[in-house]
Amino acid sequence: MTWPLNLERAVPAPTLDKAAKPNAKAASLQAWDSADELLLQQATHWMKDGWLADKQPAGKQHPRVLVVDDNFGALTLGLWESQPITLADSAALEGLLAYNLALNPPLQSNLSDQPVPLSWCDDPVLAQETATNSSHSDSRLEGLFDLVVMRIPRYGDYLAWLLRRVNALLANNGVLLAGGMIKHLPNRSVDVFAQAVVTEKVCPARKKARVVICRKGSAELTNWTPAWQGYSLAAGAEKAKALNVAALPAVFARDKLDIGTRALLPHVTEAAAALAPGARVLDLACGNGVLGLAALAANSHLELTFSDVSSQAVISAATNAAREFPHSAFAFRHADSIAADGGEFDLILLNPPFHEGGVVGDHIALALFAASRRHLRPGGRLLLVGNRHLGYHRSLGRFFPQVRQLDANPKFVVLAASR
Repeated sequence: MTWPLNLERAVPAPTLDKAAKPNAKAASLQAWDSADELLLQQATHWMKDGWLADKQPAGKQHPRVLVVDDNFGALTLGLWESQPITLADSAALEGLLAYNLALNPPLQSNLSDQPVPLSWCDDPVLAQETATNSSHSDSRLEGLFDLVVMRIPRYGDYLAWLLRRVNALLANNGVLLAGGMIKHLPNRSVDVFAQAVVTEKVCPARKKARVVICRKGSAELTNWTPAWQGYSLAAGAEKAKALNVAALPAVFARDKLDIGTRALLPHVTEAAAALAPGARVLDLACGNGVLGLAALAANSHLELTFSDVSSQAVISAATNAAREFPHSAFAFRHADSIAADGGEFDLILLNPPFHEGGVVGDHIALALFAASRRHLRPGGRLLLVGNRHLGYHRSLGRFFPQVRQLDANPKFVVLAASR
């Protein structure tokens, strides 16, 4: 184990985007927590004792290690000597991992190539369900792993999904180490583990964190019905189009229409219907893709791009788009904010997240506002919805000369911003 490390929670924003300064509370927090430390300690103990005790095949000197959903790179870099393969739902990890690696020069001595984490877009099990093509897709998920080190997610369904996927990736004598902060563990997590894997030991809580040591279970994703959940809604001109949308477990509001999105939808329909054929529309932080699909239901001649930091969201949007509009062409991007080569858009649709890793604030929204300004064509518009208390009408003024309120209720406000 390599510890301590020099780690940051965020890559510094370009000078142009200083208006998108980080949330003060988020910036003051360290880029690892007690769960990361406990996981690294348990992984080191297993590699020193358990790996040898399991009598590995002759010629196999080192265990094959997989890190799942590392937050800021602490697990990957802490296990760097084992050359782990890293898989994360979030696209933010790629930039963070490269940046934090540069902050730790001793780790670069055995670096042959820049580390690029995999995402679920690279998973061969999900490949047939998405139209996305990862630029760095490879065979690193082929074969079995001796050790899987995983952060426990907040969503119980995503945890259940992960454990079933790990069962297929773990060697018969392999070990899963799953850890998280106790206050962030999902409800019924004990039952979720019991139904999917063999729990060998629940380690004593330390510093408000806990690690669970597991062996491979028999539960599989095949025919596991909670993998996809969704809903239907009427969309398009006079709501003539019935849209059916579904999503994988890591996606926000996958089983019912988010009330903020509901407030934004009529304005999306109106704005999309007024666009010229071939106009470029971006569904930013797309989730299941419902906003972009509603735009296409209102105007079938649009060029739609879906982008999200979550790979499961991108997969979900791609699946929904292919099913609901089989004769249309789309672009899908797994990216933190808007990809630099994404081009310019006539309309950007956004329901920005306002929490990340337990930190609530407008830091994510500010970064998305800055990116939207860079990628809007002159005369283009950003349509968004947000909670009233976050004051997005003031924040948008840092980036856009024109900001208008289109709609409001006691909880949400719908805004339009243009260059």
